[in-house]
Amino acid sequence: MATESKQKIPIPESLDELESFFKERIGLGTSFDLGVRKLKLVRKKVHLYYVNGLCDTGFIIELMEQLIRINEHEKMSSNLFETIENQLVHQSVKPIESLDELVDQVLSGLMVVTVEGEQKALVVDVRSYPGRTPQEPDTEKVVRGSRDGFVENIVVNTALTRRRIRDERLRFEIIKVGERSKTDIAIAYIKDVANDDLVSIIKKEIEAIKIDGLTMADKAVEEFLLRQGYNPYPLVRYTERADVAATHLLEGHVLVYVDTSPSVMITPTTYFHHMQHAEEFRQSPAVGTFVRWVRFLGVFISLFLLPLWFLFVLEPHLLPDKLAFIGPNEQTNIPIVVQLFLADVGLEFLRLAAIHTPTPLSTAMGLIAAVLIGQIAIDVGLFVPEVILYAALATIGTFTTPSYELSIANKIGRLLLLIAVAIFHAPGFVIGTTVYLLFLTSIRSLRTPYLWPFLPFNPRAALQILIRTSVPGDKIRPSIVHPKNRQKQPANS
Repeated sequence: MATESKQKIPIPESLDELESFFKERIGLGTSFDLGVRKLKLVRKKVHLYYVNGLCDTGFIIELMEQLIRINEHEKMSSNLFETIENQLVHQSVKPIESLDELVDQVLSGLMVVTVEGEQKALVVDVRSYPGRTPQEPDTEKVVRGSRDGFVENIVVNTALTRRRIRDERLRFEIIKVGERSKTDIAIAYIKDVANDDLVSIIKKEIEAIKIDGLTMADKAVEEFLLRQGYNPYPLVRYTERADVAATHLLEGHVLVYVDTSPSVMITPTTYFHHMQHAEEFRQSPAVGTFVRWVRFLGVFISLFLLPLWFLFVLEPHLLPDKLAFIGPNEQTNIPIVVQLFLADVGLEFLRLAAIHTPTPLSTAMGLIAAVLIGQIAIDVGLFVPEVILYAALATIGTFTTPSYELSIANKIGRLLLLIAVAIFHAPGFVIGTTVYLLFLTSIRSLRTPYLWPFLPFNPRAALQILIRTSVPGDKIRPSIVHPKNRQKQPANS
């Protein structure tokens, strides 16, 4: 209620009163980046409010030159407010009447023009947010394909999407969230494709967010939107590639763009959405299918290789004679399960160290870790060689997973399976795997089954998961998003 009443406060007619308000409440004169330019046009005071670091200074100077010329040809009897509105040579000029909206617009990087004796103001979009230019994301690189990616500016991100989908039915609905941060969030969808219920659910959940600020941007929005608690598996897919975002929009997904974040949230998603990569669609269908199968194999190895090998170490009679060589050939004083945990956690240490190590030093750190630590650990008897081998293979399988969030969740699942095998041996592996699959089956992402199209089974969609179909043969949008228009390609006339 306090916010609503605040929004109804009109802009004061006295500019001295407005300036006092800015000094007392907003920090004008205290904050060095908050500025005001005072003009006198046709013997009336005109104030321009702006934030230095968020505005394009060149735009402001050009607009002021246009306003100063008003004194040369306008009479005292003219309506100064309308004259200024006509003289502002800019494509985005909007009148406002609320004091709270005036403050929000200034702090968002826009320039506000106020006129003495008027209870309204003009907002001019002269924003020029600091940031980098679009470039290829480090986590979604391709051999052949576009090299532009999303940045921390929501305006640039929506423009990159519109460049790929020039459809009059593409919508970007903007919402401000955060009592203090007032972060811009855009909900993107194609009007005649996306399901209306899905759009309304996402919009309702975002509008219901009550928080001081969204400094962690899209991740904080995701936690409000899905409330997944301590479930490690990702319920939305993040992408920094504009082509991937545009593809999902055309399939009927709803995307969430959050200002200050280079990642876009794709909703709803399943387990297999996190297994896709743009590289599969930049190659021929045969090569794309091969790459996809290799990736599936890598994910399977990251989950089940270590538990299976440990099971065969504990119960070697389960192995056929031809595979009897599997298992450690040396006796060690440290239990194998402890070695596996130490190796897995040690590799996680190396991954975190690589993230925090400056790039020129990361190669040297990797050599030290691989050559010195690994070899010496084997020589002193801390590890048997097979533990290092299988832990390394499992880690490589983790790195083949396109989604960083999914790879970490799979690692947690692998460690839990190791514990089950260590305690219960073969029954532990069978029961642990069953519980793991049941857990995945129970997950819902915005009412979407996580293991679709295999549970529940959809033959056509399951075939498209296993085999990368060619673009001319991919004519139907996935039913999991319940699109209003199922046909991707118009029927031949």
